[in-house]
Parts: sequence; structure tokens; C-alpha cells
Amino acid sequence: MAIKTVLVVDDSPTDTHVISEMLQKHGYSVITASSGEEGIETARAQRPDLVIMDVVMPGMSGFEATRAIAKDTETGGIPVIICTTKDQETDKAWGLRQGAKDYVVKPVTEAELIKKIGAL
Repeated sequence: MAIKTVLVVDDSPTDTHVISEMLQKHGYSVITASSGEEGIETARAQRPDLVIMDVVMPGMSGFEATRAIAKDTETGGIPVIICTTKDQETDKAWGLRQGAKDYVVKPVTEAELIKKIGAL
């Protein structure tokens, strides 16, 4: 499956902007959500080809939102890459157990992010 549309879920307008710019420079169409709950709703409504998910957000965490997207029959086929400041191996293991396909630590480089997307 070719990835064309990416949903970026992050409560930081700065991080959302930086990641969106990286993706758009490589030809991806970007939609955004600023919370876990909004991310789930947007994934259901827009059906992106990929979700880039922050973890530390008010309300629902990115781990919870990733699990909800992965387990939902409508969105379960959408891969999620967690992109967070949480850099412990236990965090990475937990994120992958929630259904994420990959995990990157902020600040993410453009080359690393595009490589991870290409690997999907």
C-alpha cells in the first residue's frame, strides 16, 4: 500500500508544524489532530494511510489512542508510528504492544522519519 495521506496527532503546535513540513516536503498529504480522542475520530472519518502519534497529551495518551485505532475494525489496518520524547526501552516496548508498527524519539530527524515510513 502506498502511503499518501498521513495523520499527525500531537498536542504541540510546534511539533505538528515541524513534522507536517517534513512530510509535505516528501509529497505526503497531511491532516492533523491535537488530542488522542480527536486522532481516533479523524482516523475513522478520514482513513489516512498512516498515523504519526505523540504519547504525552492531555486526556487520552497516545498509547491509549494507538490501542484504540489498532483494535477498531474500521481503523485497524492503518499503521501507527509513535513519535514521542519518551525514550526508554520500556516505553518503546509498550507502544509496540499497543499496536504501533514503529517508534521514533523526538526530536526526530527528517531522514529517520522518512526512512521509517518507507519501511512500512
